[in-house]
Amino acid sequence: MNPLQRTRGSASLLLPSTQKSYAAVLDSSDGIQSSQDVKLSNIGRALSEEIPLIRTEKRLSRNLRHAALEAELTRKLVEMTSVRIQKDTVLALDLSDIRKEYARKMEHLATVWDGSTGETHPGYWLADVTGAEVHSSEIVPVCQKLFSTKAREFRSENAEILAVIDQANHPLNGRGIWTMDRGCDRKRLLEPLLDRGLRFVIRAVGDRMVRDRRGRIRSVAEVAAGCRLRHPARVVKIDKGQEKTCDLHYGAEPFRLVGRDEPLWLVVVAGFGEQPILLVTNLKLRARDSENVWWAARIYWTRWKIEETFRFVKQSYNLEDIRVMKYRRLKNLVVLVTAAAYFAATCLGQQMKLRILAEKLLVISQRFFGIPPFRFYALADGIRRLLSGNAFRQSQESPPDAQLELALISPA
Repeated sequence: MNPLQRTRGSASLLLPSTQKSYAAVLDSSDGIQSSQDVKLSNIGRALSEEIPLIRTEKRLSRNLRHAALEAELTRKLVEMTSVRIQKDTVLALDLSDIRKEYARKMEHLATVWDGSTGETHPGYWLADVTGAEVHSSEIVPVCQKLFSTKAREFRSENAEILAVIDQANHPLNGRGIWTMDRGCDRKRLLEPLLDRGLRFVIRAVGDRMVRDRRGRIRSVAEVAAGCRLRHPARVVKIDKGQEKTCDLHYGAEPFRLVGRDEPLWLVVVAGFGEQPILLVTNLKLRARDSENVWWAARIYWTRWKIEETFRFVKQSYNLEDIRVMKYRRLKNLVVLVTAAAYFAATCLGQQMKLRILAEKLLVISQRFFGIPPFRFYALADGIRRLLSGNAFRQSQESPPDAQLELALISPA
C-alpha cells in the first residue's frame, strides 16, 4: 500500500456520520488524486477493485447523490483551512465557470458568460474562495461551490456569492480581507459586506453612483478623476515570459455609498493600461501615506497570484470534463475536487512530515525540463503517478508554464 492511500491528508476531511459515507469519500478522494480526473470511469479504474468496472462506477455515482455530502465536506474543509487564515490574509472570491459545450442532458445546464471574450456558453458557475498572504507564496484553497441559474433553489448571483462568503467566514470571526474582481462592487454586495463587518478590496467598474467627500452624488469614475495621484511606483510585470517595467502613480480619495455613513476609500492606480485601476475598500487608509495606500493595492495584486490556483484546480483535475448528469452529484464532485486541491496545495506544501514526500513527488512527476513556478501542477502530477503505481512511466505533456502576472511590486 503506497504512503498516500488510506492515510491521505484529504482523508481527515471525511464525513463522520456513517461508515458508508466515510468509505465513499475515501474512494472518491483516492480515485481523483490517482487518476487526476473527475470522470467516474477513470476514478473507478484508478481504484483497481476486483469487481467489474461498471459496478465501481455505479457505486461511486450512487454515493455522490447524498444531499449532506456538499455541506458537511465543505464545513470540514473550511474548518481545516481556517487555522491558516490570519488577520490580513487575502481571501479572493472568484466567479468562474465550467463549460459544457456539447452537453444536452445534464441537469439544470445553464448559460455562462466569458468576461474575457464576451461570449456565452452552456455550463455551470463556480464560486471559489482561496486564501493567500501578500508577502508569501502559500496559497490555501478554502472552498468551492458549483451552482446553476436554472436550479430550483437558485435565487440570485448575489445570494450565491454571499452564501459562499458566509460559509468561509463562519470559523474566521472576521479574519482575512476579501478581494473580488469587477462587477462585485455592486451595492447589493457592498452593503451586506459592511453589515457583516468584513474588510474588503474590490475592483470597481466606474459607473456606480456614490457620494464624494463633499456629499455630491457622482459616479465612481468622476470621483477617481478628482483623485490626486501623489505617489509614484515602479513595478516589473511578467507578460508572456517577458519582463516589462511599468511606471505607476497612485492615490486615494474618500467617499460613501448613497444611503450609508461608513467611510470608504477609492484607490486609483494609473499606468498599467489606458484606464486606471479603481479599487473600493473599507480599510483604514491615509491618503498622504504612500505605504498605507500601496498596501491596499497590493491586496488586490495578490488576487492575480491566486488566479493561477483557479486554473490549477480546473486543469490538474480535468474539471471541465466532468460528466455526471445529476445536479447534486455535480455539486458533490466539485467539493471533492476542492478537497483534493487542498491536499496537494496545502498539506503537501506545508506540513513538515510531508515535505520530503513533496520533494519526491516533484521528482516522480518527471518534469525534467523545468518545474513551472506554480509548483502545484507538478505536485498533482506526482500524486497521480504515485497512487496509480506508474511513478516512472513516460510523463504526459506538461501544461504551459504558469507565470505570475507580477514578479515584483514595490513603490519607486
